Amino acid sequence: MLKNSAIKRLAGETAVYGMSTILARVLNFLLVPLYTRVLTDQAAYGVVAEFMAYIAVLQVVLVLGLETGCFRFASLAGQKNDPVGAGRVFSTSLTTVTFVAGLFFAAVILFRDPIAGALGYGNDSRALFYVAGILLLDSITAILFARLRYEHKAWRFAVFKTVKICCELGFNLLFFLWAPRFLASAPESFLGRFIPAVPDFNYVLFSIFLSCIVALLLFLPDLVKRSSFAFDRKLWTRLMLYSLPLMIAGLPGILNDFSDRILFRFLIPEDVSWRAQMGIYQAGIKLAVLINLFIQMFRYAAEPFFFGQSADKKAPGTYARVLDYFTGFSMLVYLGILLYIDLFSLILGENYREGIVVVPIMALAYVLLGIYFNISIWFKLSGKTGYAVLITSAGLAVTLLVNVLFMPRFGYMAAAWGHLASYLTMTVVCALMGRKHYPVPYNWRRNGFYIFCGIGLYFFSLLFKELSIVPKLAVNTAIILGYAAIWAGVEGFFGKLRRLRQQR
Repeated sequence: MLKNSAIKRLAGETAVYGMSTILARVLNFLLVPLYTRVLTDQAAYGVVAEFMAYIAVLQVVLVLGLETGCFRFASLAGQKNDPVGAGRVFSTSLTTVTFVAGLFFAAVILFRDPIAGALGYGNDSRALFYVAGILLLDSITAILFARLRYEHKAWRFAVFKTVKICCELGFNLLFFLWAPRFLASAPESFLGRFIPAVPDFNYVLFSIFLSCIVALLLFLPDLVKRSSFAFDRKLWTRLMLYSLPLMIAGLPGILNDFSDRILFRFLIPEDVSWRAQMGIYQAGIKLAVLINLFIQMFRYAAEPFFFGQSADKKAPGTYARVLDYFTGFSMLVYLGILLYIDLFSLILGENYREGIVVVPIMALAYVLLGIYFNISIWFKLSGKTGYAVLITSAGLAVTLLVNVLFMPRFGYMAAAWGHLASYLTMTVVCALMGRKHYPVPYNWRRNGFYIFCGIGLYFFSLLFKELSIVPKLAVNTAIILGYAAIWAGVEGFFGKLRRLRQQR
């Protein structure tokens, strides 16, 4: 009974954590129409994408793997009924991260003008201040949010995250919709020190920076109440020996996701604006992220389910059926995005709509990433998580190879194909390793059928691309319903429905 209640609590907390994460992705997506309409210069949105890539990679480095390290050593203290010891784990981690991220912040501020010049931003170094500030504040709050998770304060976690997300949205709307008119009429105002009168990438970064300040302020009463910066030197050595390898192991994965944005600067030919290329690419990716949103929702539900089923002898068969359903439904979402792309493209400003050419490639890449998540359960259940580093490193190598070879000639299209090739490599390598270490009877023929059926129907829909919008949408809707019928037939849904009716 205790085991079942623990699993139920895990599932409940996962749902709460998932809500805030999914809300963040939804609101981030909702900002795309604002960014791509107000930032009519594609290069400005490209700069946002570049800085966000730096933030994603550097945050992994600055947190030093201590999020996971905290759980490890705080749990050991908890098993000994030592809440004071658990508190020292978090305070030591918080002190370490604050010191390291603070040094990084100070170094960036001290050398921000030379760095801005080297990056090609001239005398405007405000963006570097915001990026360094975001990294400092996010690194600190990463440990504070980890403590909430350890203490099973899921609702407080979700509320704090939601407040931060809503503040980011609010500041964006305030600055983009109100600030330009205000600064035009009052150019000497205090706000003018932080953002220019003409909207650019500083608006986005300043909004995120302010929301990070709000997030830290939410934790302030708790920081004052506890000995939040107590430091244990002996514990620190053990923490770092455990956590630093985790940080190093996490780098290939995050670099695999964001290295293409960093490479634009170096690989796009000089006669082409790499910032504009990246802005268009980033806008196109945002449409494909719709399918990634579904995958994220599935992931929050699936992780506790997979672990909860692991003791059952029939678990491998269950995992195989889950993959069947996941792939079938993912390709339905894939077709839904691509066959209604004429409608989804209206989300983007006119200057960015050429980026929809990457959507079919990136959407399929995200389907493969979702399949990889499903089949990667083998190394999580078998405890052989070291293989994850090998798999993600293989994916990163493919990403770098495709981008280095083809980005100079094909621009952002090479970046999209790089993701597809990388996630396909990770999926194949993971599946082959899993067959040896934790066999699961996946029906690859069925899953392959769903993928090729979805791709084939998409290419079939291109025969009708010259139709006017209403007939085209009607034909595409019929194609989607056709795929749904095929999927239902293969899975035996019609037979199950017939049996249910007979039972009634």
